[in-house]
Amino acid sequence: MLSFTRPVSLALPVVLTLTLSGCSAMRSYDDELKQTIDLVGQGQIDQALTQHESNNTGDFDLLYYLEKGELLRLKNQYKDSASAWLLADQKVNEWENEAKIRAGAILENAGTVVLNDKTRRYDGHDYEKVMLSTQLALDHLLSGDWNAARTEIKKTHEREAVIAEINAKDTEALEEESKEKGITTTFKDLNGYPVATLDSAEVTALKNGYQSAFSHYLAGFVYEALNEPGLASPGYRQAIELQPNIKILEDGLATLDARPSLHKPAETDVLFVVESGTAPALSSVTIPVPVIVSNLGVIPISFPILHSDPTHTMQPSSISIDGKDNLPLAAVTSLDAMSKRALRDDMPGIIVRGIVRAAAKTMAQKALMDQGGGAAIAGIALNVANVVTESADERTWRTLPATISIARATLPSGKHDITVGNNKQAIDIQGSHAVVVTRLLGNQVFWSQPAYGPQIPVYAAPAVIEPAKTESAAVAEPKKKAQAKAKNKKAGKLIQQAKR
Repeated sequence: MLSFTRPVSLALPVVLTLTLSGCSAMRSYDDELKQTIDLVGQGQIDQALTQHESNNTGDFDLLYYLEKGELLRLKNQYKDSASAWLLADQKVNEWENEAKIRAGAILENAGTVVLNDKTRRYDGHDYEKVMLSTQLALDHLLSGDWNAARTEIKKTHEREAVIAEINAKDTEALEEESKEKGITTTFKDLNGYPVATLDSAEVTALKNGYQSAFSHYLAGFVYEALNEPGLASPGYRQAIELQPNIKILEDGLATLDARPSLHKPAETDVLFVVESGTAPALSSVTIPVPVIVSNLGVIPISFPILHSDPTHTMQPSSISIDGKDNLPLAAVTSLDAMSKRALRDDMPGIIVRGIVRAAAKTMAQKALMDQGGGAAIAGIALNVANVVTESADERTWRTLPATISIARATLPSGKHDITVGNNKQAIDIQGSHAVVVTRLLGNQVFWSQPAYGPQIPVYAAPAVIEPAKTESAAVAEPKKKAQAKAKNKKAGKLIQQAKR
């Protein structure tokens, strides 16, 4: 329970914020993206892109570029997709630079206090920031630029370190703030909130809400392909720590040293990546929370709820190669579970902001009502506006997959028929290493057509240096004298030419 006793009038900032931020405060991002995803699930990507553009005008935010990059990748426009995601990356870099300075300022931004969280600049959930680098790396790999992919892999590790540092400082500041204001920050105390969605064993077992086993396994694969086994090893090891007891992850590390001797020049080490479904949607639920503001005791506050999307999820258990070899697929990353873990970790801050916001709105309304006359009428209008605009933030990167599964095989370089579910595709696989990405969404299967993998002779046998041939003294001595005589004769001619 929170107690506000100081008679502070916040009517003016509330009215101003309502006027300036009404559109963003009322926007339903979930409704917009549902239409876009339905079009993708029907195979109408061009129409989905048109829909996405029509929903976004003016200044494009982080989410605009995140969703656009994914839609372009589904069209196999990897360079255009990477361009969109690099613009998103610039916005995440801005957040990183600002966050390092303001770490611990958990209740900053007046708009979020007096209106709702939708008025805040969208900086992305932590797992979205990390997955951006991972998806960019995949774009570069599918374009054949493995060095650019390496850059994004390195950025993934750096970004995780920044997020860990910022979260630690914000958590400490939030604990102090909630203690000072007497706020209970556990979502389990919210009567009517679906606690089970954030409290399942799959969610609580995760180390955090932003590190994925897939991202780190991909890092190991890329470093290995670029002949950097010393960097590949930590990537595989971290993947195992994040998702233990998965054979393909364990084999990545266990057989790392042995693989070079088994690899043949005409073979390709292939990593198959199967992305299924879409990330969960966010919606808003309003829950009465006991807050003491003058003589008012209960205030309605809105909180976000995650909903998994089973309508767009197909998750096959294996891949067939050339109609005979069945490779088991291992689900190594659930973005469905990661998003719930991220929300679970964010809930204390959401609760504090919600309570402070609700109290500020109520105090502003009361200040007007106490003045009577026209001010009282304004107070009633403000109360209506408060009810209308009270909403949780529904923004989240919806076109991300719900689940990422992988399989790995060494195949003869060349064309192969790859079958996932009931869908078959001929894929040309070349180079020492290759990545093949398949996306399952709705009733559609989207295949990547990878560029050639690394052409460097990563696994070439060391060159054999033959010993120098020796000659007998009887042969070598006359040869040396003849060479010396020829050399002296040439020098003599040069001297005569100089004298002339």
